[in-house]
Amino acid sequence: MRAAAPRIEWALAPFRRFAQTEAAGGIVLLACTGVALAWANSPWAPSYHHLWELELAFGTGSFQARSTLHHLINDGLMAVFFFLVGLEIKREMLAGELASLRGAALPLAAALGGMVVPAMLYLALNPGGAGRAGWGVPMATDIAFALGVLALLGDRVHVGLKVLLAALAIVDDIGAVLLIAVFYSGGISLGHLVLAGSLLALAVGANTAGLRSPWVYAAIGLALWAAVLGSGIHATVAGVLLAMTIPARTRISEVEFLRGARSALEDFESAHSPGDTVLTNQGHQAAIYELEALSEQAQAPLARLEHTLHGFVAFGIMPLFALANAGVSLGGGELAARAANPVTLGIVLGLVIGKPLGITLFSWFAVRAGLATLPADVSWRSVHGVAWLGGIGFTMALFIAGLAFSDAPDLLAAAKLGILAASLVAGVVGWYVLRQTDVVFRSR
Repeated sequence: MRAAAPRIEWALAPFRRFAQTEAAGGIVLLACTGVALAWANSPWAPSYHHLWELELAFGTGSFQARSTLHHLINDGLMAVFFFLVGLEIKREMLAGELASLRGAALPLAAALGGMVVPAMLYLALNPGGAGRAGWGVPMATDIAFALGVLALLGDRVHVGLKVLLAALAIVDDIGAVLLIAVFYSGGISLGHLVLAGSLLALAVGANTAGLRSPWVYAAIGLALWAAVLGSGIHATVAGVLLAMTIPARTRISEVEFLRGARSALEDFESAHSPGDTVLTNQGHQAAIYELEALSEQAQAPLARLEHTLHGFVAFGIMPLFALANAGVSLGGGELAARAANPVTLGIVLGLVIGKPLGITLFSWFAVRAGLATLPADVSWRSVHGVAWLGGIGFTMALFIAGLAFSDAPDLLAAAKLGILAASLVAGVVGWYVLRQTDVVFRSR
């Protein structure tokens, strides 16, 4: 007879069910954005800005590093976010939609259109001056928000659309990482770059040697992050580089796992003795430890890390990033001035017009040229709906805006306003288009 669940499990069950829904991360992100906007436009607005500029010190004596809370989140915690992005990229390239050229052709074309057209439209409104630096902002797609909006439609959405949007966003993330590394990094320090390359080679060597402990890669990753930070390349790129070195192979095959698991379960059953518990039965304990070891060997470290970090990133790092970066003043005069700013208009034009247009047109050209094929039972109208969801920039767009306008607070505030407004419009229109599309099939 199964024992009654502890009260704490009963109390936490609704939260666990919420966390397991596809839209949960996007909902939490949206809530934190709302809190940031309300806080930044309340009588307590000064406390909002002062909090993120709080200076923190790490180390002792002469070995001290200082950073503001805002930089710690954007340069430190976001490296973990980019590490998870890197794991997703590697998985897709090894076993997902990006594993073959034919499968990758459609999301590659869609993502290319979704980056080129928005950048061109932005530059048309900001051909020169300080605002020109923000051309990379409307190129970004927020995968969490986009998939979250798609999840609001439930199982009515064809699985092919979900795969297309996820693959498109992954390719978009690759473009964003390259963008940050090449165009939004500072002067290069050769010494730190050589050190970073050596640490990356060490991580590759650890993979080749068969080391699978996450702590080994965590130690190398921390040193790699510091080296990349000192090199002039943005520190978060270290997360993606480290992810490429994480082992993706299992130590034992499925057949070996099944054989070993059956043997361990038989040992567990044969060790049973009336009156014993697992705590007192050595045979039970040995069988359980064997099952644990087999489970670890049957899992790829890449998949295990991706699963472990997903909740931490979705419900910790990304909401904290939104809370620290989404606060922008919407006061009367400031709002009117920022809404008319070419930076704001360029971002809105890029995300609301450029993204849907670029993704749809480039996808159509790729299919017409015979380079790619649409997923079965997916219509062009539903692809256009997904293209609108690609216009949800948010996390990555805010991050790039922070790099582009780090020395121009007024332009950064204008960029944030454009990102928030455009992401809202793109999300609502994308949801509506897909909701009204007749050719939205249930997953099979």
